[in-house]
Amino acid sequence: VDSGIEHTEYFNNDKVLNEYYPKCCELVKRMTGAETVYAFDHNVRSKALSDAKKMVDGGNAVQGPAFVVHNDYSVVSAPRRARDLALPPKQNDTLRPLLGDTPLIDPTKIDELLKGRWAIINVWRNIRTTPVQKLPLGLCVGPTIPMSDVITFEIHYADRVGENYFAAHSKEHQWFYFPEITRDEAVLLKCWDSAGEA
Repeated sequence: VDSGIEHTEYFNNDKVLNEYYPKCCELVKRMTGAETVYAFDHNVRSKALSDAKKMVDGGNAVQGPAFVVHNDYSVVSAPRRARDLALPPKQNDTLRPLLGDTPLIDPTKIDELLKGRWAIINVWRNIRTTPVQKLPLGLCVGPTIPMSDVITFEIHYADRVGENYFAAHSKEHQWFYFPEITRDEAVLLKCWDSAGEA
């Protein structure tokens, strides 16, 4: 989709948190009809800059492309991550510099929020001024991956444990990829939906 949102200085963590996160929330609201959206994590990815050990000013290291077919959340980790956001930010939380010890989500509202429909959606954008020429984003269609092809993988952070799904190879999987994605486009990736496939 045409994102309709301005870019920011992606290598300045303060600008990403204060200026870009709210814009991404508005994009997700506009595209999904969600009443409430919280932005809580981000990565800056670049093969060349990760090889050069580039750091985001006030943030994390630039990461390279993800070469493993994966989904960022599992049936266990998605609800756990949502509940984590109703606790004071931990060491690895990107919002810690902005929020301090204040939870992103009001702890008195988390149970009610999780009773309704909720989702975790990644906003993926090309941050370069030129279209992507190498290593374009590829997406596997979720319903074409049976659970027998899914491998659960734990990610151990300094202060919490995450869980991703990896996918074993199968010729039955269906794929989309986004060659030459431009700076003005955005891809919204639904990583978790409490409504299942709906």
